[in-house]
Amino acid sequence: MRPYWIIITFILCPFIVLAQNATITGKVVSAGIKNPVPRASVFLSNATYGAVTADDGSFTLANVKPGQYELVVTTVGFEDYSQTIQVGNAPIKLDIELTQKVLMLREVVISSAADWKKNYEQFRREFIGTTENSKLCHVVNPHILNLIYHRNKQQLEASGDEFLVVENKALGYRTKFLLKNFVSDGIEHTISYAGKALFEELPGNAEQKKIWKQKREDAYYGSAQHFYRSLYKDRLKEEGFEAHDFTRFLNHERPDEVLLAQKIKRYRDITPNRDSLMYWYKLSNLTKWNRENLVRLPYQSMEILRKTPEQGIYAVVFPHFLYVVYTKKAETTEFKDVYRPLDMGNFETSIITLYNKYILFDMNGIVISNPSPLYEGTWSKAKLADLLPVDYEPGN
Repeated sequence: MRPYWIIITFILCPFIVLAQNATITGKVVSAGIKNPVPRASVFLSNATYGAVTADDGSFTLANVKPGQYELVVTTVGFEDYSQTIQVGNAPIKLDIELTQKVLMLREVVISSAADWKKNYEQFRREFIGTTENSKLCHVVNPHILNLIYHRNKQQLEASGDEFLVVENKALGYRTKFLLKNFVSDGIEHTISYAGKALFEELPGNAEQKKIWKQKREDAYYGSAQHFYRSLYKDRLKEEGFEAHDFTRFLNHERPDEVLLAQKIKRYRDITPNRDSLMYWYKLSNLTKWNRENLVRLPYQSMEILRKTPEQGIYAVVFPHFLYVVYTKKAETTEFKDVYRPLDMGNFETSIITLYNKYILFDMNGIVISNPSPLYEGTWSKAKLADLLPVDYEPGN
């Protein structure tokens, strides 16, 4: 099976900011008539900070770690609300107005129970993952998902109008995910999704929490979040990372994915022809890239890191592709299109492709660029089962 890819003027000055945690308070009312909105969910996306508004619409998020977050408010009958906030050590007070939701009729798609189950199993593999941690993930309410498979485009789409609740008994989190859209493209071999997540601690005894602590650290070390934090702290080598300049070019002997899919489908299903089918299968197995060259001397942090005018926000810049090696873990998956020199150890390796001229990330090590950079290799395996909240710190 071909691996999937996951879609994510400055002055240099890396530094570590030591700041006290902050408190966010506010009140949620309806737009226009200004009535309080009780029992609305207020949370920082992809973090562990969440609350429910009181009868007067008020809420408090306490002890929030500094960084940039997306604050989300959601409740029945109103449009979801979100805004980006920069948390320092000063209290933040917000007045939030929610707009009444206009009832829209959704396209009705009728499918058999067997089709839904098949689509759901694919969604579960590609959204939650197939790692050891995924085996300990229980989806509490899978039927809130709207699943549509487009056979002609080989695309699976998924979305939901309420939280998809996943109990991750490997890492000790209950993850509540508002999935706005999810697309798995079987031709381009890409997965993209958008949504908001809230992490809640699962209850557990002392022994269980000790196991969760170790599992969380295993998921964190070597991750993209760990890399970006190490980069802005100028600790790449100490933390086990190497970042290299990498160049490569598309292999023009290999046809594009759409043509390959069309030819294979034709000679396999429409007008069966074994010789033609084997010919196109052979072409599909060619590597996507050639003329690959890795600069063996790794970058220093100062060569690729920039500080932006916005406090706590950093940029990564590099001319070609960024080849990231984590030397403290061995890679257990073979990636067909990820280049690996014969004399390089079998370490976890990821390749970053830019969609813009730079990658923006915050002090929590979370990418805030839109669109996000493209990850290949180790980081492309990271799914919900291995996802940690943005405010996670190893040792906590």
